[in-house]
Amino acid sequence: MQRVTIVSPALAEANNGNWQTAMRWARFLTPRYDVNIAPSWTPVTGATPDLLIALHARRSAAALATFADAHPASPRVLVLTGTDLYRDIHDDPAARASLARAGVLVLLQEAGLAMLPPEYRAKARVIWQSAPSLPQVPHAPGDEGFTFAMIGHLRPEKDPLTFMRAAQLVTHEHARFVHIGGALDPHLGTSAEATAAADPRYQWMGNLNHDAARMALACSDAMVIASLMEGGANVIIEAVTSGVPVLASDIDGNRGMLGADYEGYFPVGDAPALAALMERCMADRAFLARLQAQCAARAALFAPEAEQAAVLDLVDNLLIARQAGTN
Repeated sequence: MQRVTIVSPALAEANNGNWQTAMRWARFLTPRYDVNIAPSWTPVTGATPDLLIALHARRSAAALATFADAHPASPRVLVLTGTDLYRDIHDDPAARASLARAGVLVLLQEAGLAMLPPEYRAKARVIWQSAPSLPQVPHAPGDEGFTFAMIGHLRPEKDPLTFMRAAQLVTHEHARFVHIGGALDPHLGTSAEATAAADPRYQWMGNLNHDAARMALACSDAMVIASLMEGGANVIIEAVTSGVPVLASDIDGNRGMLGADYEGYFPVGDAPALAALMERCMADRAFLARLQAQCAARAALFAPEAEQAAVLDLVDNLLIARQAGTN
């Protein structure tokens, strides 16, 4: 059985989108290949893989370089994250070198293609991430609350402060704000604690396991993603496949997931605009239904069987080409 190694600097304890991608891809490939996930790769870390998949151009740069030097004929796939596309490949030499060393570049949404240097676009392809459907949980009889959820570790790229500030600007007494994610930046954790102390409608739940976070999302009325940069957020997919409308910062990564004509965008970092959008969701049920319909129209892109087929097609064809080249 041929071997595939997935290099993911984020492992299970990180509980983030990159780890979820690595886990899904390993699950998709395991029936056909011997797959392992590792934080890096060196010639002494075990059996040599026939194909290397690296997540994150900058953080996996050393592993990708080492593998390329040791096994130049073996296929190498690089999955580009948001910080890769919208920051690192433009100002970090190691991240830029990873683009050259990879044989295939995988993007998680279409808008990212424009961020690649022109000479690398021909070897790029889009593979949409996926999530199994988990139906939205209806309100209990008599429950007039409206819950906005934000899911993602508290770090600057996710801009959690905009969600906290918007929560305090919303005047509706039945609004509830659930914030899930560990404080990777201690100062942001302090801000979350202060927000919870100032407004009992806001609850910071800290880091939850994936199943618990997914259930909290399914119990919500809308999901907020306020990020400054995204490669293709899996939490958007999980919201869409639960019928939960999304309020998203107006960035390329979110537009690539939800579509250019989506009506639920707000300007990056604009807490008053987000608060106004939240108020509109609660007051205008026709608007909320329109957001749900627009999200539902994207759901077919995020089907697990579609992602699995795309991943298997990629790996199968690369390994077939490799074998043909060695015969």
